[in-house]
Amino acid sequence: MERQPKIRVGTRSSALARWQAEWVASQLTRLGCMVDLIQISTAGDVQREGPIGAIGSQGVFTKELQRALLDDRVDVAVHSLKDMPTDTVAGLVLASVPTRESPHDALVAQGGQQLDELPPGARIGTGSQRRRAQLLHYRNDLHIEPIRGNVDTRLRKLDEGQYDAIMLAEAGLLRLGLGDRVSQLLPFEVMLPAVGQGALGIEARVADETTRRLVAQFDDRSTRAAVFAERAMLASLRGGCSAPIGGWARVVDRRLQLDGVVLTGDGSQRISASGSGELADAEQIGRDVAAQLDDMGSDELIAATG
Repeated sequence: MERQPKIRVGTRSSALARWQAEWVASQLTRLGCMVDLIQISTAGDVQREGPIGAIGSQGVFTKELQRALLDDRVDVAVHSLKDMPTDTVAGLVLASVPTRESPHDALVAQGGQQLDELPPGARIGTGSQRRRAQLLHYRNDLHIEPIRGNVDTRLRKLDEGQYDAIMLAEAGLLRLGLGDRVSQLLPFEVMLPAVGQGALGIEARVADETTRRLVAQFDDRSTRAAVFAERAMLASLRGGCSAPIGGWARVVDRRLQLDGVVLTGDGSQRISASGSGELADAEQIGRDVAAQLDDMGSDELIAATG
């Protein structure tokens, strides 16, 4: 049997990022590869206080990993796909999108309450404009307060009483074995997820055909179609990863269905649209849903967020 190469896997240093990279490493090991994990610090990791938007509009968790790929310091970069900007980087390709974990947003409350059970004026911590807008659209009496840090840090701040509840992605909690902290999975009618939420993106160099073939073996066709539809919608809306935009695509009866939503930052205005079609037409479905939202005034809503 031909000996497989050693693959250098680039990852951020947080517990969740390491879990994701170790999962990719385990898949490569099963294919007979030797694997080295290379930790890369990103702007989002170094600057942990203040809003994400103050660091930069896009790529705060991905640019350094992509630079390491381009500089041939790593062979693959493992991203949370929701953190990846939709702009392509010359010389790099999204080589594998494994099966998606839950795309749900989870409410984690001090007393285990659900969203409707929280008292008026409850303090909910989130660093996401998307979550903030959708929470305020549903309940404008809530106090939405910024929060930064990795999953453990956010849970500690909640337990210390700095917030009555916080919002996290269920996928991250499940991957870290913290699913029992979930008070409620918010229904998609209330909270559409971030584009790519729950999915991993494994990036490689275009010219590195050997590595691309290896990681393609754990690519999931349905997940790839879903996230490509979501990302095409986001790219067409020109809103960026931090805008109050939600999108959720999934395969229903062998057809791809996409729902999209755009809000103002304060949640006072909300528009939504849907589309469906063949998996092979994923990106066109995303562009079509974006066109519907654009016709309804999405640019004005995004601009109003500032």
